[in-house]
Amino acid sequence: MDTLQDFEFKQKKYMPIFPKASGKPTVYIEGYPCEDDEPMAATGFHADQITIFSEQLSRYFSINAHIYIGVDSFIYYHEGDITKFVAPDVYVVFGVAKFPQRRSFYTWSEGATPAAIFEFLSDSTADQDRHEKVQRYLMDMKAQEYFIHQPEMKKPSEFRGWQRDPSGGIVELSPDPQGGLFSEALNLFFRCEDQLDTHVRLLRPYLPDGTPITTSMEEHRLRMEEQQLRMEEQQLRMEEQQLRMEAEARATEEAQRRQEVESELERLRQQLANR
Repeated sequence: MDTLQDFEFKQKKYMPIFPKASGKPTVYIEGYPCEDDEPMAATGFHADQITIFSEQLSRYFSINAHIYIGVDSFIYYHEGDITKFVAPDVYVVFGVAKFPQRRSFYTWSEGATPAAIFEFLSDSTADQDRHEKVQRYLMDMKAQEYFIHQPEMKKPSEFRGWQRDPSGGIVELSPDPQGGLFSEALNLFFRCEDQLDTHVRLLRPYLPDGTPITTSMEEHRLRMEEQQLRMEEQQLRMEEQQLRMEAEARATEEAQRRQEVESELERLRQQLANR
């Protein structure tokens, strides 16, 4: 990626196409709890991963007003049954309005289910994430794809994904040689990257051509670098303009001096001719 403008062009090129959902944005339905006593993130590793990852997806999908990114909020998927709910770390829903923010997400009211769900493994939920939730997310709730990832570097790397196939079954996704997985629903690659300074193994999104989706800090640095380049280019243009002006001034001065010499020579010739 050469510039942020290049990325914006690719962003539009690779953005998924989907129909608008049949329902309407629903902030809250009375009788459906929207909070529990569980913390948002199990550890600081999970907090960093969830915050960075959800922010990356939110910025990437911000150009479409009908993509909703949910973070650790309840999804109710069976009307009238308050026990039929899940609370994924991060999920993406296509076809529904980005705003207003919801206290919970109600699939029957919105007329949509998540395109992709992401869970980041913790000791207390890892077994459920690997087994029970595959069935619950993909078959019971009808999400298109489900991914799990281990963000703690001190634990063995684990990144897996599943999707519903056209026949209605569940298929585990095959990783590429680098261990990455491609999301057909989101039209994005996902790969893991160790952050040695924070000891977090980040799950990172990439465009289909391998262009990374930056973190907010990386994008800020890129914008600062582009701004610095623009300032340097502007300084170079000013210096070039100054050099041209100085060259033009010297040329004018030399032309004037030449004219003065020629005038003096002509005067002397006239004097000699009149003797």
